[in-house]
Amino acid sequence: MPADLSPVIAATAQWLTRAFPASGGALACALCEVQARQAVTVAAWLRYPTETDAALLGLLGPGGAARLDWITGADAAADDDPDAHAWRTWVDEVVASWAAGLLTDPELAARAVAAVAADGHGTGTPAEFRRLVAPDDGDRRAAALLRHPDLLAPVTELHRAELLDRLHPGRTLIA
Repeated sequence: MPADLSPVIAATAQWLTRAFPASGGALACALCEVQARQAVTVAAWLRYPTETDAALLGLLGPGGAARLDWITGADAAADDDPDAHAWRTWVDEVVASWAAGLLTDPELAARAVAAVAADGHGTGTPAEFRRLVAPDDGDRRAAALLRHPDLLAPVTELHRAELLDRLHPGRTLIA
């Protein structure tokens, strides 16, 4: 993974877990965070597949969480310390939308993991993204809000068409 994507992955996963928090204690929080990070990693690798793409992201910036906060009603309350929410500037709306789509659609998640493996990211083993593509009951309970299709629909629908285009290159469009 290009190091340039690390801030985007961390910030976008943090946004997802704050907007759709875990159900339960510390273990649930950790399981929820792992699932969010796996989904965001796959989405970021799909969105920025080359080192050049990652470098351009570093130059231009990802855009921030303002629109996502507005759509979801997430609390982005102003803080006296402007640096307290500086991480929000590294949230990538498209990556968050794609990750939300992967979290709510296991078949789409499996296709996305296969696509990033074909692009040369990761080890290509299913275990690397097991909590994303094959969550167990504990994973589902921990991330009940994070995987709820109705709750994530406003975020998922923002850029779903682009995700489907990325995963189905060269398909014929039907009018």
